[in-house]
Amino acid sequence: MILMKDIIKEGHPSLRMTANQVILPASEQDKQTLKNMHDYVINSQDPEIAEKYGLRPGIGLAAPQINVLKRMIAVHVTDENDKLYSYALFNPKIVSHSVEKTYLSTGEGCLSVDRDVPGYVPRYARVTVKGTTLDGKEVQLRLKGLAAIVFQHEIDHLNGIMFYDHINKDNPFTEPDNATPFNA
Repeated sequence: MILMKDIIKEGHPSLRMTANQVILPASEQDKQTLKNMHDYVINSQDPEIAEKYGLRPGIGLAAPQINVLKRMIAVHVTDENDKLYSYALFNPKIVSHSVEKTYLSTGEGCLSVDRDVPGYVPRYARVTVKGTTLDGKEVQLRLKGLAAIVFQHEIDHLNGIMFYDHINKDNPFTEPDNATPFNA
């Protein structure tokens, strides 16, 4: 089981490295790691389990955040229409995106960042993500709104990018061009 002590914090060099492709079919070790990541995001949203194990609630986790430099992400998020997006993916990648942008009006947070970082994080409003599930099936997901934002945040981790890298340094609350705010 992944605990908070297993999640590395900003400043750790692994968070700035590019993760490696996972060789498919995935090894049992890679499958177990990805399953544990997915279990973390699910468990962290359960108040009883989170309290018992001291888990900080999260809706996504990327392998570099547990110091594993492999292209794996886990997401467990319910969107604005009460649709659950619960995925554990090997080698996820954005294969297309909208021109239109969006951003969370409340800003973004991260399990690897223990401080508030105010500012708008511009994201694509819609993305199509391809990846491979734990059972080896290739999936293509068309995402918008909160789900699109979460997947972009996690895929950024695979490329050594932190959410605050996208924030306008001079004026953190500058509304991004061609963007509509998303109110989570």
